[in-house]
Amino acid sequence: MGKAVIIGGGAAGMYAASAAADNGCEVHLFERNEKLGKKLFITGKGRCNLTNNCDRETLLRNQCRNEKFLYSAFDGCSSRDVMDFFEEEGLRLKTERGGRVFPKSDHSSDVIRTLEQALRRRGVSVHLNSRVKHILTEAQGERTWVSGVELENGKRISADYVVVATGGCSYPSTGSDGDGYRFAETLGLKVTRRYPALVPLKTAEAWPGELMGLSLRNVSVCVRQQGKVLFEEQGEMLFTHYGVSGPLILSASCYVTDRLLQGAVTLTIDLKPALTAEMLDARLLRDFDAGKNRHFRNILGGLLPAKMIPVMIRLSGIDPDKPVNLITRQERARLGTLMKALPLTITGTGGFSEAIITKGGVDVRQILPGTMESRKIGGLYFAGEVLDLDAFTGGFNLQIAWATGYAAGKSLY
Repeated sequence: MGKAVIIGGGAAGMYAASAAADNGCEVHLFERNEKLGKKLFITGKGRCNLTNNCDRETLLRNQCRNEKFLYSAFDGCSSRDVMDFFEEEGLRLKTERGGRVFPKSDHSSDVIRTLEQALRRRGVSVHLNSRVKHILTEAQGERTWVSGVELENGKRISADYVVVATGGCSYPSTGSDGDGYRFAETLGLKVTRRYPALVPLKTAEAWPGELMGLSLRNVSVCVRQQGKVLFEEQGEMLFTHYGVSGPLILSASCYVTDRLLQGAVTLTIDLKPALTAEMLDARLLRDFDAGKNRHFRNILGGLLPAKMIPVMIRLSGIDPDKPVNLITRQERARLGTLMKALPLTITGTGGFSEAIITKGGVDVRQILPGTMESRKIGGLYFAGEVLDLDAFTGGFNLQIAWATGYAAGKSLY
C-alpha cells in the first residue's frame, strides 16, 4: 500500500484524497488553514455551484483554454459522476437554469460537510493548520522522484506520491497565495503568467459609476481589440462604481486580462439584441409619434431603465428638453446606434481579491493528462486551479477541480 500526501484541502485536494483512499492508498491531507474548504464555502455566493449538469462536449466548450488536455479527465469523471458521488454520500442536489447544480439546501457548508464525511469514512488523515514548505525529491536512476514533504515546522513526512492541490491566487484571504506555483518552479516546472479571471472590468469612462448597482438582463456584449472580436455573448451584467461586472462580464474577462498588455480593448453593449437596427428605429419612430408633444427626456421610459435615461441622453448629445417632434433623423439614428452599441473602453480588471479563479498556472504540457502526473518528476501530481486551466461560470471550474483531482487520486495505490 502506497503512501500519498495531498497538499491543499480544497475541492481538488479532498476529491483526490477520496479517490486515492478508494484505491487502498494511505492518504494524508495537509491543509494550511484551520478548516477544510474555505474557498468552497464562498463559491456561488455561498451556495456552491458544484458542477454543471451537461455532457462532455458542453463541458469542453465552456473551457477558456487547454480544453483538449481535459478530454480524458472528463471521460473519467463526468459531471454525472460528480453528482452521483455527492448523492451517494447523502447530499441532495438540484439543477437550476443553465444546468447549474447546487445542494438542495443552498448551503455550501453542506458540500464541505459531505466531503469531510467522505474523507472520514475512507480513513484519510487530515492535518489542519499544517503548511507544507518544501516537496522533497531524490534521484532514482535517470529520473527524479518525490520522496515526501517538509512542513513549515521542519517536520519531514515521507511519501510515495505527492499531489499539489493548493489552488491559485484568487481570494487570497482563503489561503491561496501561490504556494503551488512556487513548488512547481522550485522543481524546474514551467508556470505560465497568472492573471485574475472571472473578474469585474474597469473602464476609462466614469459614467458606469452613476449606474452602480443597476443590473441589465438580456443584453449582449461584444469585446474587441483592433477590430477583432474576442468575446460576444448575451446574458446579464451590472454596473459598478468603477466599471462593469455580472455573469456576462466575468466570462468576457477571461479574454481580456492578457490582451490588455497588447493594446486597447473595447466593449460594446447591445441594449436591445432582439431588435435589428431597423426594427429599433421603427420602435423609436412609434414612440416619438405617440409622444410628439413631449420632451425627449420624458420619452425613453418604455425602452430604458429609469436610472439609465439621464446617462443615455447625455451620451446621445440630444437636448433633454427638445420636443420629440423636432428631433432629426440623424439624432434618432445616433440614439439607435448608442442603444445597439453602447461603447466602453476597458482599462483593467479587479484584482485577485475579486477574482473567482486564476488564469494561468502550471503548464499542462508538462503534465500527463490521464493521471495529472508530472512528466519530469515521478510521483508528483497537480490538480485543480494550480494548473493552467480555467472556464466560464456555471460550475465548470469546480468540475475541473473534481475531474483533475479524481484523475490524480485514482492513479495512486
